[in-house]
Amino acid sequence: MAPTLLVLEDDEGIRSSLCLALEGEGYTTVGFGRAEDALIELPRLDVDLMLVDLMLGEMDGFTFVREVRQRSDVPIIVISARADTHDIVAALESGADDYVTKPFEVKEVSARLRALRRRPPTVARVGEMEISVLDSTRGPLVLDWGAGVVRRGNDELHVTTTEFRLLCELNQPSGRVLSRQVLLERVWDRDYFGDERIVDVHIRRLRTKIEEDPGTPQLLVTVRGLGYRFDRR
Repeated sequence: MAPTLLVLEDDEGIRSSLCLALEGEGYTTVGFGRAEDALIELPRLDVDLMLVDLMLGEMDGFTFVREVRQRSDVPIIVISARADTHDIVAALESGADDYVTKPFEVKEVSARLRALRRRPPTVARVGEMEISVLDSTRGPLVLDWGAGVVRRGNDELHVTTTEFRLLCELNQPSGRVLSRQVLLERVWDRDYFGDERIVDVHIRRLRTKIEEDPGTPQLLVTVRGLGYRFDRR
């Protein structure tokens, strides 16, 4: 079955062209020109991915992404003519998984969509379930690869697909340090030519969900000049 892609773009010409091109790439597309309309219809749509423009009407793309993140972990790519680093970081902080600046090639967008659809890496196998248990002072974190979720005890932590994959990649033996470039290549599944700080933003978001004190992380540790590692406690 073709994956369903929601396209939120207020320019009707761009929206129609983008939907048509991505349907040629194998997607079923649902287009909206207003964020408010997309939010109303979202509960009845079985959406697999989203492309969201920032410059919309009354509700902008930043607000839309934040609203979606309160109810869904669906992968989101922001598309925008705004190439300022502050806008890129703000979009990622809002909950987007990736950011593409206009003008762009449809093939590039399609490649990034495929990367977000890729299943997380295998972390361990126990019987028929693929799981990993990461010890921490607040109780073990359980990565359930089969379900794509993170749990602490009986509580499921609300993490996005990208955050889950980052955590899986950082789950290295002996606390191995992974550089930003390595994480970009593994998690985004391609050579990434944008701002490497996309990794830093997602790490910050992940820390707010798994650390007792995100300002003084004990699990996802920064190794100055090298990258990040996961410290088992």
